[in-house]
Amino acid sequence: MLHTQGCKDYGTNVVAGVTPGKGGQDFEGVPIFNSVLEAVKATKGKCFNDFSPTSICCRCNNGGCSCKNFPLIVAITEGVPVVDRVSGVDFVNKKGCGLIGPNCPGIITPGQSKIGIMPGAIHKAGGIGIVSRSGTLTYEAVGQITRVGLGQSNPYRNRR
Repeated sequence: MLHTQGCKDYGTNVVAGVTPGKGGQDFEGVPIFNSVLEAVKATKGKCFNDFSPTSICCRCNNGGCSCKNFPLIVAITEGVPVVDRVSGVDFVNKKGCGLIGPNCPGIITPGQSKIGIMPGAIHKAGGIGIVSRSGTLTYEAVGQITRVGLGQSNPYRNRR
């Protein structure tokens, strides 16, 4: 819940959390649901941030994509086997979803909102989109760009 709180503190409108068996509870004003499908039906959420363990990451992502009009999944989970990634990407593409990850630090629109684990303080709004396969190198690139007075933008554009 640390990263969820960090997203909220940065300005992200977090409308739900999902933890099987914990539905009906509340965390810092955020309702908790037992499944992604329940959460989306109740809140009309548009993005799913996956912090699930490796063993259930693809199953969670597939559950998220089963929801109609669910445009984006951000999968933070590390260690997802390549074969599972390939089948997961195929599944989300067939469902018309976008997928960032797995094993990514998330996505940020500097000064507005973030989904994931990036440190918001190093970002500055601007026009440079950064896409990387390494969280640590992403932070280094962002930090250097910010230090020279340039800012970053959100490079993700939904294809819908």
